[in-house]
Amino acid sequence: MRAAARSGLAAAATALLGAVAAAPPGAQAWTAAPAAGRPYAYLEGPAGSVLQDTLSLTNPGARPLTVRLSGQGAPVTFAARSVTVPARTRADVPFAVTVTADTPPGEHRGTVRATAADREVRVDLRLRVSGPRLAALTVEDVRVDTTTGDLRYTLVNRGTTVLAPRLAVRADGVLGTVLDRPVRPLALTLRPGERATRTEPWPDPPALDAVTVRLTATAPGAAPATARAEASFASGPALTGAAGLLLAAAGGGTYAVRRRGGARIQRASAGANT
Repeated sequence: MRAAARSGLAAAATALLGAVAAAPPGAQAWTAAPAAGRPYAYLEGPAGSVLQDTLSLTNPGARPLTVRLSGQGAPVTFAARSVTVPARTRADVPFAVTVTADTPPGEHRGTVRATAADREVRVDLRLRVSGPRLAALTVEDVRVDTTTGDLRYTLVNRGTTVLAPRLAVRADGVLGTVLDRPVRPLALTLRPGERATRTEPWPDPPALDAVTVRLTATAPGAAPATARAEASFASGPALTGAAGLLLAAAGGGTYAVRRRGGARIQRASAGANT
């Protein structure tokens, strides 16, 4: 399939100069755009296929223009990597995108770049790989920084569609809930297979407690995903205060025992005297 695509591009490259047409009058700067005046290049097909399109280069100037072509974010192959466009003409350059067999179904993005005369033009490339649509999100590697209270975690898009995650956070301590943040949208999107490591601030964690933190991530069409982590908070002042309370409680208990003992002695002495 790839060999056939390369042969087709080679033939297109041979006929490239023959496809040069008159450029529209009045243009001042050279342009690069998908053929037929489309705002972006759109390709669709299954995994394991080679998809083809055409890039139009327009040179309105009075001199020939050499344009260098490259791709970013997608495996793009051009009929020619460098094209010289005659003055006041347009050249249509075929290109192909190879969709590997392991490419997940869904939406993918890339860029076709054209560079000439110290200027670069970028053309948006949108690729849709056909196949079943699956929304699947996981939250992983939850960690609690007991010094700052920050919660670190990783969101992973395990499906075939672009996801807009939402997050809810809850932490329960020995005496009850110490943190409860309802679900809210996050300022990110995840493409299929993409992961993002993030930090959730917790500016006022407990000074002395053992907590269980639960993070629940959701996205439209995906089942909720929950992960948890255990943490123990024990700051110096809190430990000092707890130790003081324990000593005070112990001292109060000793005093009470002594008072009860003294009262029994006094009662015994009073009985003997009578």
